[in-house]
Amino acid sequence: MTETTSPPASPVAPTPRRRGWYRRAWDVVDDRLGISALRYPVPEHANNVAWSLGGITAAMFVVLIVTGIILVQFYNPTPEGANASVRDIEQNIWLGSFIRGVHFWAAQAMYVTAALHLLRIVFTGSYKKPREGNWLLGVAMFGLVILALFTGTVLKWDQEGYEALSHNVEIGQLLGGAGVWFSPDFAQNVPILVRLYGAHVVIIPVLIFGLLVWHALLIKRHRISPHPSLPTDASGTQAASGEPTEPFTYHLRRVSVFALVLLGVLGILTVLLPPVVGPEPVAGVEVTLPPWPFWWMFTLEDWIGLSGILYGGAALFILLILVPFVDRNARRHWRSRPVAMTIAAVVFVAIVVLSILAVVLPAAKHLM
Repeated sequence: MTETTSPPASPVAPTPRRRGWYRRAWDVVDDRLGISALRYPVPEHANNVAWSLGGITAAMFVVLIVTGIILVQFYNPTPEGANASVRDIEQNIWLGSFIRGVHFWAAQAMYVTAALHLLRIVFTGSYKKPREGNWLLGVAMFGLVILALFTGTVLKWDQEGYEALSHNVEIGQLLGGAGVWFSPDFAQNVPILVRLYGAHVVIIPVLIFGLLVWHALLIKRHRISPHPSLPTDASGTQAASGEPTEPFTYHLRRVSVFALVLLGVLGILTVLLPPVVGPEPVAGVEVTLPPWPFWWMFTLEDWIGLSGILYGGAALFILLILVPFVDRNARRHWRSRPVAMTIAAVVFVAIVVLSILAVVLPAAKHLM
């Protein structure tokens, strides 16, 4: 009798483990919103502080929006009530002084990090092909940050703010028709302070937000700019070099950590060096320095009059706009770009020296 053997039983496939409810919920949300698209690869060099300055600047913008929403609930933008409402925020609103202090210092931090971000991009040649358009967006946002600082100074409606506005009105007159918006006659039934308030809380933030979204989309399209010491391909993307990469979401977490540390520093500055607000302004006198980012223009104004502010600011932004179109050298390392680096160093040193002179030299009277 022949003994038969049955074939070995096939192994039973393991039952797939059911995904948790939160994973399933995330899949539903991600399928609709495409959040996982943020996980595009980012080179390791982009996760240090210098390459995160743009993200830190954006985080300060968020802090300004949040604190600004609170402050506008108690601010009166009319010339008759503006200064008193700021004092009321400082003295009578719970945490009002602290919130205003964080708003003030976040504005200073946003200017500093934006300026350092521009300097880092110049130093590493990150504006080169194909990122010329994104550089121009960054320059435009930097200009809007300066406008936000100016309008925020005016809104205090103390002597410093009043003199800043007076300078701006007279520069508008120098511009003729191009400066008509800055004239009190543009809308005679609406005080210019109210219009600057609208610019500060609506126009400028909306423009910054729109340009920021565009800026971020171009970063995603072109990827983080390559390290200047590493090779790039013809499209300006970092060539394969063995450098590790992390998803962009990891980069966002790193930026968040840096921003939280900076926010803690701003909180300490708010307690130790709270911003002041002077009494209501007195017309016909000129006794204050402008905010420190404008000191270098103040020195030019001392030398050649009010037009110095106009010419100095225009020259700076024309130079910034021309940077990617003049420096066509394909190499990115600073040692390989002596002309561009020399010009950048001269401009930087000139701004620093002019700013120091504004403090140490006696100021001339500029307002008519």
